Amino acid sequence: MEEKARIMDEKAINRALIRISHEIIEKNKGVADLALVGIRRRGVPLARRLADYIYSIEGVEIPVGILDITLYRDDLSSLAPSPLVQKTEIPFKITDKKIILVDDVIYTGRTVRAALDALADLGRARTIQLAVLIDRGHRELPIRPDYVGKNVPTSREEIIEVRLTEVDGENSVVILKR
Repeated sequence: MEEKARIMDEKAINRALIRISHEIIEKNKGVADLALVGIRRRGVPLARRLADYIYSIEGVEIPVGILDITLYRDDLSSLAPSPLVQKTEIPFKITDKKIILVDDVIYTGRTVRAALDALADLGRARTIQLAVLIDRGHRELPIRPDYVGKNVPTSREEIIEVRLTEVDGENSVVILKR
């Protein structure tokens, strides 16, 4: 696959996350009962970064959890003969919390649907909101993010790749052509 366009660099990613942090605080009228849950892989470092930005704004540490949705996917049988299931690590009760679910890219909405199912098995949150760095469109389910870093209209032949230092050694968002 070839890189078609670089749409965000490190500074743009940071600006988007700072803006999302402010929007989360404003929409929730502060940070009381707030918790962030990152969807494994790149949702996790994004959730941690949001927690750091919220701390720098409000002076309050927000708990961060890690959600593995592998067993909740509706395409599990087509992924691999034995998909790698990793651990969900949510060191707090989600019941009555305002949960901000965090992911890197929203596309069809199926990952978010799986995450909602996984969260429901852990308790009944007061609210669940969705924060994504990139919204690329092409939804197959009626799911819409509450917080978006950048809307990037794409064709189905394109792939959005979010690269984060914690996983990939760099911070960027690129469009790849199949």
